Amino acid sequence: MPDFRRAFVPGGTVFFTVVTHERAPILCEPLAIELLRGLLRQCGARWPLQIDAIVILPDHLHTIWTLPPTDASYSVRWGWLKKEFTKAWLRAGKRELPQSAGRERDARRGIWQTKFWEHAVRDQRDYGRHMDYVHYNPVKHGYTACPHLWPWSSFSRCVRRGWYPADWACGCSESKPQELDFSDIQRSTGE
Repeated sequence: MPDFRRAFVPGGTVFFTVVTHERAPILCEPLAIELLRGLLRQCGARWPLQIDAIVILPDHLHTIWTLPPTDASYSVRWGWLKKEFTKAWLRAGKRELPQSAGRERDARRGIWQTKFWEHAVRDQRDYGRHMDYVHYNPVKHGYTACPHLWPWSSFSRCVRRGWYPADWACGCSESKPQELDFSDIQRSTGE
């Protein structure tokens, strides 16, 4: 049995990677986007959180949350989000992937990977690197040439706030997109 430990920092800022079961490419379907948006709002109303950044790709999502000063219960939030998404997804007639006998025994459904990956953000530099990783991810995976072209991302909101120039890491023109090195983050998230 693995020695699995989570970093719980009350009021902390945390980077997450959450992946679908067997990397099923379902998250960019219109229903999935609608469910995720609504459930994130409901989750935030139930258990306050600030979503600093998010990107939704077909088979996984990355997000950075900041929790209230005395709260470190992000696992409760993720458990609720995954459960409610799964119920709504299946209720809408969408299919799940087959599960192993062990997953069935544990009452797991074939929508999400059981675990998620988290990283407690250490400082401003670490925050910036993870913000960049979130927003560059659609380019990294070849879904788009530029962060601003990916519709399921907080990039445009960050541009409006002045955190990024609109052409950050852009490959729209004849120039090549900016090369960014995320090897340390990629090793730790398994991507």
